[in-house]
Amino acid sequence: MPSKTAGNEDSSIVTAAAVVIGDEILSGRIREKNAGHLAAVLTAIGIDLREVRIVGDDEAAIIEAVNALRARNNYVFTSGGIGPTHDDITADAIAKAFGLPCDHDPQAMKLLGDHYAQRGIEFTEARKRMARMPEGAVHIDNPISKAPGFVVGNVHVMAGVPAVFQAMLDNVVPTLRTGRVLLSRSVHCPFGEGMIGETLGKIQDDYPDIAIGSYPKYDSGKFWTDIVLRGADEARLDAAAAAVGAMIAALQA
Repeated sequence: MPSKTAGNEDSSIVTAAAVVIGDEILSGRIREKNAGHLAAVLTAIGIDLREVRIVGDDEAAIIEAVNALRARNNYVFTSGGIGPTHDDITADAIAKAFGLPCDHDPQAMKLLGDHYAQRGIEFTEARKRMARMPEGAVHIDNPISKAPGFVVGNVHVMAGVPAVFQAMLDNVVPTLRTGRVLLSRSVHCPFGEGMIGETLGKIQDDYPDIAIGSYPKYDSGKFWTDIVLRGADEARLDAAAAAVGAMIAALQA
């Protein structure tokens, strides 16, 4: 796992990316919920989620996405494709991305075998697929349905079912290296982006260490903008927010 992101000179910045896997996401049959939850959790602990990719149940696409993202981020999180059906191919794809064999993990086999035996349910070949993972992978505990996720290198592989993904993530968070936690300020602007774009750009130039985002809104025939500022230095953040406030006041004068 890289000690810091390629090209990142500040070791206090920890970055992550996500790969959401599943044809059902791309077709719109299922609404994706895991990326938003992941973003909120990572932001709260000081990890910058830099990119989210959605790919179908396509081995080559999964391999390409995982290899590209793990090379330039401290962490990669995947969701989906580790279930019992034929289109659950994430474990095999991750193994190939790392050049590792993929087979039934003995610990996972025992865990699932005991789980199904206690429930009086047959441990079928399909269910045994959920015990397959790359050689040497470390388990991510699944307190809901028992089938574990796994970690290989800096890639965390988790379920697509939101409740299971969230439970797995709760178990992953304590193992992560965290970085600086960004503070935020939100400023309501009664004008549309066309009115503020030029001046807001100049404020951004004056405060390059503060991320300034503008989010246009529209309702009942009227445009306005929510401006969100994020940064690690509270004094600089407050100064940038004050500059935005002064911009709005000048437009209202």
